[in-house]
Amino acid sequence: MSSKFIAALALSICVVACGGGGGGSPSPVPVAGGDTGSGSGSGSGSGGGSTDACGAEAQVQFVKEVSESYYYWYDELAQVNAADYSDPSDYLSAIMQPIWTDGTGRDPGFSYLTTIEEDTQRFTSGAFYGYGVRYLIINNNFYFADSYEGGPAHTAGIRRGQRLLAVKRDGESAFETWDALVARNAELPTAVFGARGELQTTVFRVEYEGEESEIAVTTAETTTPPLAGEALVIERDSGTPVGYLNFRAFIDAADGPLRAAATKFSEAGVTDLIIDLRYNGGGLVRVAETFLNLLAGDNANGELSYIINLNDKHQDENSTANFRSLPETFSPLRIAFITTGGSASASELLINGLDPHIELAIIGSETSGKAVGQYAFDLDPDACETRLRLIAFEIQNGEGQGGYFTGLVSTGRFTFFEAADDATRPFGDAQEDSFETAFNWLSGTLSASQSKSLAVMTDKMRDKPFIGVAPFGASWPIDQNAPLNPDGSVRSF
Repeated sequence: MSSKFIAALALSICVVACGGGGGGSPSPVPVAGGDTGSGSGSGSGSGGGSTDACGAEAQVQFVKEVSESYYYWYDELAQVNAADYSDPSDYLSAIMQPIWTDGTGRDPGFSYLTTIEEDTQRFTSGAFYGYGVRYLIINNNFYFADSYEGGPAHTAGIRRGQRLLAVKRDGESAFETWDALVARNAELPTAVFGARGELQTTVFRVEYEGEESEIAVTTAETTTPPLAGEALVIERDSGTPVGYLNFRAFIDAADGPLRAAATKFSEAGVTDLIIDLRYNGGGLVRVAETFLNLLAGDNANGELSYIINLNDKHQDENSTANFRSLPETFSPLRIAFITTGGSASASELLINGLDPHIELAIIGSETSGKAVGQYAFDLDPDACETRLRLIAFEIQNGEGQGGYFTGLVSTGRFTFFEAADDATRPFGDAQEDSFETAFNWLSGTLSASQSKSLAVMTDKMRDKPFIGVAPFGASWPIDQNAPLNPDGSVRSF
């Protein structure tokens, strides 16, 4: 049985059915996964004499063949005997160890196995089963950091800035306080959110601005709104108004809202923008390309936008894109990007790609450093759900600048102002540290000479908001922020 491997251009993510959303991206490129690596060999589903084309043996062989051909640092993979492994995830972990543990940050776990259905849901609508929230630990307290509009938590009344005092999980008769959870060294996310992916009702006792309330939330199928709230036009005492956009994810559902926001800013005469990417872990290249064109399609029309560079076995598959004007394109003069360690991949591509063409500054803390992207490889999309997400290319801007594996700020190429992600205040609040700093730079009260390097960042900013990368089903200590997902995204619950 011949197996088809589908490779679709992506950053953190890509869906096999490309073509919609941000125009200009190529359709999926079919390649073969045979032993020859030539694009025409027999599929791994029939490797090793296995009679089960979707079984564990076939999956291990599939991971071996694709990784040795397409992994960006294929020549650094550990040489282990595939026959010794009955679990494809264990085999993938074994061959990746030299890169995952070398301290460079190139690939801390961004290559992983998933299913076609889960991957497709994640990156078309951002769908998942849960409450529709994110959180941050600040001064050893739990704060809701985001609540998805239309999701069960938001509908029930959960908002960014609320501090968790106690929780009563489904089936329990009494609340357990946050302090008690910390004292017994409970683990997240179960201690607060219960079992993953199950229908359950949890009651959260929260405090906001001195008032306490108890909010019951029942889990449900939840989508990720690409924008947090509406695009805002903020008047200032002198000069044109400032536009503010909090962008959660480069998913297909973002295309329309991004175009609508660009139109709104243009009609309002906005020339200065704040683009909030603090929890945006990336997404589809085609959506990033649309956003690049909306912001610089006029003044950089025809110039190189970004470069996708594969390993030396697949240089013929490299691709580039050029800026082009869209009907909704407008021309901001300056952009302040709010970032954290959860700003990854397509978010970094956007900043890096605009840098040669627009005056910009990075506000907040260092970005993730995901200077590479994944292809999606399917064992046999007609018969199997197995999908391998594999780091397969480096992302560069139109001037060939990439390699920012420790983050964009550390390259020294960007104006940078440190600021806290103050999850005690709403997004867009005038006194929220990151927003206030961005607004002050755009209003001229902060100059580039006041930009701070990472070497002089304060202790509060040296504490990264996220603790590395862990599998989707991972657990972690109660007093720590959630690790990033294997695709580089910030976790939702």
